[in-house]
Amino acid sequence: MSSPAQVGQPGMGSLHYASITSVDGYVADRDGSFELSVPDEEVHRFVNDLQRQIGTHLYGRRLYEVMLAWETLPTEDAPAVMADFAAIWRAADKIVYSSTLEAPSSARTRIEHRFDPDRVRELKAATTRDLLVGGPQLAAEALRAGLVDEIQQLVSPVVVGGGTRFLPEDLTLQLELVGERRFGNGVVHLAYRVLAVDGTADPVVRR
Repeated sequence: MSSPAQVGQPGMGSLHYASITSVDGYVADRDGSFELSVPDEEVHRFVNDLQRQIGTHLYGRRLYEVMLAWETLPTEDAPAVMADFAAIWRAADKIVYSSTLEAPSSARTRIEHRFDPDRVRELKAATTRDLLVGGPQLAAEALRAGLVDEIQQLVSPVVVGGGTRFLPEDLTLQLELVGERRFGNGVVHLAYRVLAVDGTADPVVRR
């Protein structure tokens, strides 16, 4: 077993894209169900440790509204892994990209009405903590812009046959495997460093 490598430039944050997926590469099935992504306690502890590295979350509106449950979840009687995740999530900064939301519904959160790759580059350069982009649509924009340093995929032992894809179809990536771990429930964690991105007007190559 190896742990995810720290990537990006020294003294600056790295942008990660992470999700639980099916074997055939979907984050939700045709009905929009996320049941495949419900982790057991072992996987949840691992996800918490990954999240602990994150200083800022980048969200689209839909995923932000899903994640808002962690802002108000009562933690007194909750399982320890859930209480831990809630504390980690509440302590991180969030940027929500939405043309319709006017104000956030959580602390440490700001709304931006459009995704600006240059502003994300500035944010990465200005922080030493990692960033996490959530949701495949927003992640696709970040990937095309060459902003994503590492892809974290937790592969569940299930095939759903269609739905919401983890990665866009119109993008070519060159990756390097930098971490892997198997869990007792059959989930496999894979961490890939992004070496090159093709599918943009000007292909991005990392050096």
